[in-house]
Amino acid sequence: MFLNKIKSQESGVVLYGITPPKADTTIERVAEIAQKTMERLATLDIDALVVYDVQDESARTKEERPFPFMNSLDPMHFASEYLDSLDVPKIIYRPAGKFSAEELSEWLEALSKRNFYPVFVGVPAPDFPVKTSLPEAYKIWRKNEETSVIGAVTIPERHKILQDEDTRILDKMECGVSYFISQCVFNLEYARQVIDDLARRCDREQITPPTIIFTITACGSEKTLQFMDWLGINVPEDVKEDLRKSEDILERSVNICLDIASELTTFCMERSIPFGFNIESVAIRKAEIEASIYMARQISQMLKDRGVRKSENAQTILRPTQFPG
Repeated sequence: MFLNKIKSQESGVVLYGITPPKADTTIERVAEIAQKTMERLATLDIDALVVYDVQDESARTKEERPFPFMNSLDPMHFASEYLDSLDVPKIIYRPAGKFSAEELSEWLEALSKRNFYPVFVGVPAPDFPVKTSLPEAYKIWRKNEETSVIGAVTIPERHKILQDEDTRILDKMECGVSYFISQCVFNLEYARQVIDDLARRCDREQITPPTIIFTITACGSEKTLQFMDWLGINVPEDVKEDLRKSEDILERSVNICLDIASELTTFCMERSIPFGFNIESVAIRKAEIEASIYMARQISQMLKDRGVRKSENAQTILRPTQFPG
């Protein structure tokens, strides 16, 4: 179980991350998307499904957004109403600052009843009016800590600039956070530096390190590469050049991602940092979705081959369901 693996700091956790359909999608089409998603995921050996809360981050930068922003369905609603028959735990993202303490408390209660797990994230821009701070949100969650775990986000690119990601992680651990899901990793050195500094800090202060879950995402086109830049994901220039020169940018990016996962596995094992991977599928192109499924299988098998993930033959079972409508 995901809960037990996080509480026991077991390495080899595998998650799969998705975004809900767009808010203006018809109920029939949402049901169709959900069914296809569940059918794909039913064949995977994953510990939990991550459902993101999509925010408009245009105010964060003056650069033009490569893809237009469109509101998505609420992740809690999508997971509970459309993905309920997928018998794996769900991890739901929520920007705590957008909601009052009362709203967050009610939301956490609803999560707890469904055995869903929260990840609180920051607001989309520094000047966004905050209703509830992250420390306050974690304090509200504390009443569920015996039966739940709460996650947070870690950003290797931020550590490269501010050199304080290890401090941020430890501060959030004091608030009850026990695992961290990274921003998409394409710069291996940035991710290594976070792990190295965190391992040294934990060793020096005699602190049991949290689980770090690295997000792995394939890049299927030049425009997706531009979007990663816009999001603040650092793709080294030599990797960009490699992708652009390749005959098949998607296939090449998948191989790069699998190499990154293998390297990070070795790095974390050497430093006794509990770790895992979150294979992200946020594209709508069938080829990119299939690539994410392939990576999830490959990474899961790699972790089993390395002895950090138990081999399980059982597949997820889809229970009969009725969609709202």
